[in-house]
Amino acid sequence: MNPKVSELLSRIRLLQEEIEQEIKRRRAELHADFEDRRIRFEREIVEQQRRFKAGLLAYIFGAELRHAVSAPIIYAVIFPLLLLDLFVSLYQFVCFPLYRIPYVRRRDHFVFDRTHLAYLNLLEKFNCAYCSYGNGLASYLLEIIGRTEQYWCPIKHARRVMQAHAYYDGFADYGDAEGYRSELQALRAALAELAQMAPH
Repeated sequence: MNPKVSELLSRIRLLQEEIEQEIKRRRAELHADFEDRRIRFEREIVEQQRRFKAGLLAYIFGAELRHAVSAPIIYAVIFPLLLLDLFVSLYQFVCFPLYRIPYVRRRDHFVFDRTHLAYLNLLEKFNCAYCSYGNGLASYLLEIIGRTEQYWCPIKHARRVMQAHAYYDGFADYGDAEGYRSELQALRAALAELAQMAPH
């Protein structure tokens, strides 16, 4: 990898870690903490949150017309999402062992913690779970596709890629035929090592 690109990526990782530390600090300010992978709020904070909870019936009947009209379309998207989830999961369970690529763990991508927020009513919690599922699926899919791309075609594009997956920066440069041929096996081998690097 280009040394300058490698240095820039290291700086980005440091900034991401700094952001994560700031988020943890803010969570501590709100008296929220993790307990066995579940978020826990102090009792006084839960009581304070409940004061901001919108009643379910008032929330439904007070909805704007444009929201009510679009709701069936939004909820209908669950069917293609479930189908995509099924096929992508099936793909990785069949193909990844053949390529010696470790499975992508679902729990690393699907986060459903908003149900612990006392200021959300039942429908808001359902909507939040739906969004969490969609975003989790997108993250899960991106990881599976990223690993697949590193195995089969780890070459950067000539144009800028928006929201590239985590493996993309290590790919061979566009047009660098020698780099591609010399790095392909090493990039494939790096995928096999992911199992040792994964947190347990």
